[in-house]
Amino acid sequence: MTQLPTHRGAGNAPATTPSARSTRTDATATQSPVLDLHSPVGQAYRLLRTVFTIAPIAFGADKFAEILTHWEKYLAPWINDLVPGSAHQAMLAIGVVEIAAGILVALRPDFGGYVVAAWLAGIIVDLLTLGGYLDVALRDFGLLVGALALARLAHAARVAARP
Repeated sequence: MTQLPTHRGAGNAPATTPSARSTRTDATATQSPVLDLHSPVGQAYRLLRTVFTIAPIAFGADKFAEILTHWEKYLAPWINDLVPGSAHQAMLAIGVVEIAAGILVALRPDFGGYVVAAWLAGIIVDLLTLGGYLDVALRDFGLLVGALALARLAHAARVAARP
């Protein structure tokens, strides 16, 4: 009976002997996969961090420009009744929060990912109670899961970067 190797190297090729692996001195030998831009994990982290930085900033800025849509239609009446001012003023404040959340993800994705996830949870509650936008609520749930994944990957990167 042929014995299968228990450890696989890069690209699923059989790995070299343990002594050969342990003598590597380049940075990727000890670097976390989250920090390695050549690893799928590192690439996923960079993609998530980029998207969750740009998207909240872009959507927040559009609350002022209203190029993409008329945002007030997404505000449930009960939420509009809770916040002071008009629905338009509420959307402007929401835009400021979204821009801040995007900047927070850029600076501290390990914390910002959770903030964006919580914000998306609030949007989902708004959309579910508003009705008529269940497809958007489902999409936002997928984004919420992505934001949580970003926060977890960012935490791993932060831990790996510690001396």
